[in-house]
Amino acid sequence: MSRVCFTIEETQEMIRRGYHMLLAGDEIALRQLPRGHWIGGTTPYFMGDTGGEISKDKLLVTGIPGYCLNTKINTYDVNTIPGIYHDIPENGFGFILIPAFSDIHYEFALKAPNFSDFASRPLLGWITGILLDEMGKSTPGVINGETGEIFTDKAMMMAVQLPANKTAEINILNIFKQGSGDVISFPQNGFKTTEAIINGQPVNFAKYILENSIDTKLPLVADYSGTGINISIQSVDAEKQEVTFYAPVFKDMSYRFASPVDYFKDFMSEVLEGEFAEFYSTSDVNKKFIMFSCNCILNFLYSNLEGLKTGEMTGPITFGEIAYQLLNQTLVYLTIHDVTV
Repeated sequence: MSRVCFTIEETQEMIRRGYHMLLAGDEIALRQLPRGHWIGGTTPYFMGDTGGEISKDKLLVTGIPGYCLNTKINTYDVNTIPGIYHDIPENGFGFILIPAFSDIHYEFALKAPNFSDFASRPLLGWITGILLDEMGKSTPGVINGETGEIFTDKAMMMAVQLPANKTAEINILNIFKQGSGDVISFPQNGFKTTEAIINGQPVNFAKYILENSIDTKLPLVADYSGTGINISIQSVDAEKQEVTFYAPVFKDMSYRFASPVDYFKDFMSEVLEGEFAEFYSTSDVNKKFIMFSCNCILNFLYSNLEGLKTGEMTGPITFGEIAYQLLNQTLVYLTIHDVTV
């Protein structure tokens, strides 16, 4: 496995050498970097070279392979984000960073499936964050390495063009499955709700969760044509009788709470034995390899990953993962494959 975490000085040198890179780190570290061919997102949480860690003075570096033909950095606000798929090369991928809790975070989360040409080309990335102890004191951000601009209210995408003999594929590792409990739907789209429809009957959702002692470490799971999409619970406010989510629920979509899991064991069995692991077992790294992966902050916390190594999986720990649309409590990864021309 190649090294992924670097000091500020080492990263500065890579930028000066002209490398094209995707960076993750604390804002203080990112601000110290020179201009160059990179974009960066804020987070002090990583799955680094020696396992899970929290650091304000390291940067996690994902290099764009040298065989890529072109990279272009684009900036989006709430009005221009719907056109993002048009900016991704026909043979390539887009890597997007969005600040958590911003208007564009909510816009993308709620409306991405309705964007023109949604999912027509690979789009992945993550929601940038901050140290949890600094919630309310710091603001997640993204940085355009070419200009040095820092945004807390805009998204940044690096569009990458691949040669004809390569192709990109986005994959999702999700340990959660729909449970066999009540069928839950919601009367409207959103990150918050007071009401839910439980087995066809309207109820207060906060009261339902509390009265049924629901384990809110388990997400709601919707079945999207055979793919499980998680919606994680952020908080249950008994006084306001309101539930807040880390990603939006959608009107008339059917959800169930996930079946219980042995968090770390089940996650590791997927990493070490599942589809994810096969990309590390190949003897020919030019045939297929994982270029990038990211993991959810909730997986980091609930699996107690600090100080633990999760196979060969490395990458930023995020406030949300993006694989075409916003996801929660998943691991998202991008593979590059050889193809016959």
